[in-house]
Amino acid sequence: MALWRVRATVDDRPGFLAVLTASLALRSINILAVQVLTTEAGAVDDFLVDAPDAMTEDELVAAIERGRGRDAWVSRTDAYGLVDPPTHALGLAARLAADPDGLHGALSGLLGGALVRRESGGASVTGHSDSTMRLADPFGDAGVLVVTRLAPAFTPAEFARAQALVEVARAANTRRLASAIVLLPDGSEVAFRPAGSADLSAVHDMHARCGERSLYLRYLAGTRGPSRARLSRLLTPAKGCALVAEASAPGTGGNRIVAVANLIGEGETAEVALLVEDGWQRRGIGSALLRRLLALAGPAGFRSVTVHTHCENDAMLRTMRRLPHPARTDRDGSLISATIAVPEPHPAV
Repeated sequence: MALWRVRATVDDRPGFLAVLTASLALRSINILAVQVLTTEAGAVDDFLVDAPDAMTEDELVAAIERGRGRDAWVSRTDAYGLVDPPTHALGLAARLAADPDGLHGALSGLLGGALVRRESGGASVTGHSDSTMRLADPFGDAGVLVVTRLAPAFTPAEFARAQALVEVARAANTRRLASAIVLLPDGSEVAFRPAGSADLSAVHDMHARCGERSLYLRYLAGTRGPSRARLSRLLTPAKGCALVAEASAPGTGGNRIVAVANLIGEGETAEVALLVEDGWQRRGIGSALLRRLLALAGPAGFRSVTVHTHCENDAMLRTMRRLPHPARTDRDGSLISATIAVPEPHPAV
């Protein structure tokens, strides 16, 4: 017996899949696995079948067509085809979590040997046709990954899986770029890393250690800080990221969070905000966090970031003046908004 991969469009009506499977059974073709991929033209059935050794490609296609299958595509395969698609996709995602630079190979493996290339510049419109996918490049600004495959035709389900794999690579790359040990000018060290929901209590406690003025300058109003619900949203934004800075806590043998930074936005513009615990201010943490967020903005898909601050917030104004990229500032009463263009990131090879 020989293993084949089979794809065919079947009318999404009761009994039509049974007609196809019966036609295959009459030719002693055993279905080992099947997944159904919904498209506008009908249900695309993807089979792994075991057929007689003497059966030719034309005979297999004829059996599919007799079973009312349309647009049939068949290809010989091997035992690796027995791995079910969810297991295969999870394995690729696990590899990307460890090495996001392997995205091109992972996409090719997910999509049956498709060709993957990066296209720089131009309109970063995503979508798919029968033979081409365009996916947002998680490593570059205004770039797309172009995925091509002559056959079988791409389906919406495959496009969704490819997008999910891109997001895994984006998250892994963000963690890699965000994580660092920073030596401050006074010789002390702090560790930067991405924030998550598990940090909610520690970040809430850090807010409680901050004075009213620090909170006022961060949130632009008189407040004791955000509610836990709002703080949770700040730590896990839909687009962007949050970073925390950790330093050793004397007498505890462990670390505690001493600063938090947020990069949150929609479309191509994001807002940046920083809060540094009172005892750790004026030591370079804010400047280092802001530079780190600017480095993360491009891979996150942002073209510019905006910082809103009070005109009396001298520390933040000094921090922005030290940036290597100039900011365009606008003033509305006591509020200053500085917009910084995101530098073009270096694309992954």
